[in-house]
Amino acid sequence: MRDTTNAPAAPVRCPWSAAGDADYLRYHDTEWGVPVRDDRTHFEFLVLEGAQAGLSWSTVLRKRAGYRRAFADFDALRIARFNRRSVERLLADPGIIRNRAKIEATLDNARRFLEIQQEFGSFDAYVWRFVDGRPIVNRWARQDQVPATSAASDALSRDLKARGFRFVGSTIIYAHMQATGLVNDHLVECFRHEACRALGAPETPQAAGTLRASRRRSR
Repeated sequence: MRDTTNAPAAPVRCPWSAAGDADYLRYHDTEWGVPVRDDRTHFEFLVLEGAQAGLSWSTVLRKRAGYRRAFADFDALRIARFNRRSVERLLADPGIIRNRAKIEATLDNARRFLEIQQEFGSFDAYVWRFVDGRPIVNRWARQDQVPATSAASDALSRDLKARGFRFVGSTIIYAHMQATGLVNDHLVECFRHEACRALGAPETPQAAGTLRASRRRSR
């Protein structure tokens, strides 16, 4: 019989991370909740979260490499130049989710993304305004406590829609905020909770952050 007396204990993870394959687990352990500060990564997650609508995240992760290839490594400037022939080419690509509405939305969103960059200097500068520049660090004990939306995702979703973005409902945007570390929704016992918290600036109470974001939009 094997002696496991001195075997290291397995790290505690968010329960949802066990629902997929090795790529799914790696995503939880290395990306989900890490504060993102570069525009290309923000755009990548906007594309992927929009593609997920109605599907599972594991399905999208399996096609991530295909998306990188098909969508110019998520270069919004290059994607904004895609045309009707590009759409037809993408509809024939088995490496991505072949949904016309989602593909066309990606092209339109790339153009809107560039407009935000021009207005704010970067999409990163724009999006972090909705959490006052610092990650919202939640302290959930159970998976069923984690919400699907928040006041901040509602405000960001409304603003993106007003700017012409598509597939940016509050649920999709909250998932984006979780993925890019604007919100830390790792359970407190998960080994990634503290790791992600340490990567962000000092945390800010959620209520105060979302209230200030709402006030800015009402001015």
